[in-house]
Amino acid sequence: MWPQYLGLPQRAGRLYAIVDVEMAASAGWTPLDLVSAYLSGGAHLIQLRAKSLSGSAFLDLACRMHDLTAAAGALLIVNDRADIARSAGAEGVHVGQDDLPPAAVRRLVGLESIVGLSSHTDEQVLQAITEPISYMAIGPVFTTATKNDAQPPIGLIGVRQAAKAAAPRALGVIGIGGITLARAREVVDAGAAGVAVISDLLVGGGPEARTRAYIARLAEVGTV
Repeated sequence: MWPQYLGLPQRAGRLYAIVDVEMAASAGWTPLDLVSAYLSGGAHLIQLRAKSLSGSAFLDLACRMHDLTAAAGALLIVNDRADIARSAGAEGVHVGQDDLPPAAVRRLVGLESIVGLSSHTDEQVLQAITEPISYMAIGPVFTTATKNDAQPPIGLIGVRQAAKAAAPRALGVIGIGGITLARAREVVDAGAAGVAVISDLLVGGGPEARTRAYIARLAEVGTV
């Protein structure tokens, strides 16, 4: 039986707001201004994605971002870099299939940290539920333009299958890829614990209001 510390904190909520440094710049936002908007909108979990930054610049940004999330009582997850997550004091790290394996990440960040893993296929889902992770991101759920090398969409059926496979371990499944405000609720209705969103939070130029709209929409799950 998996230890309790491997679970995803309830205070994380259902919205995982991803701050992608390049996409933020394209939309006219600095990463810190964008995370401030998400926090003001009520987000409780922020993921920092900074694939184009040098290690030192990534660490500096992660430290400054963690100051903001900590002050707001929110959680910060660093993508890819377990070393930076640990050095910045972030609450966790998210890795992909080509990054350090979760067991190695767990040894670096400790037993109480959040560790997330991206999965895209049935085989990867079955492997993920054997790993010492806190949650599994599954996708892309829908067609996405965020990643040039994205896998084919798994659809809501894929979300249901992943959630069913993860249920015996009480492992949270997070839908990612092509998520929009109009479709966020159906992803959670399909069994996901939450949704991770990048580009659609930038729609309309008002990320704080957009974040509030997502949280309100996801709060409707389970209501008549």
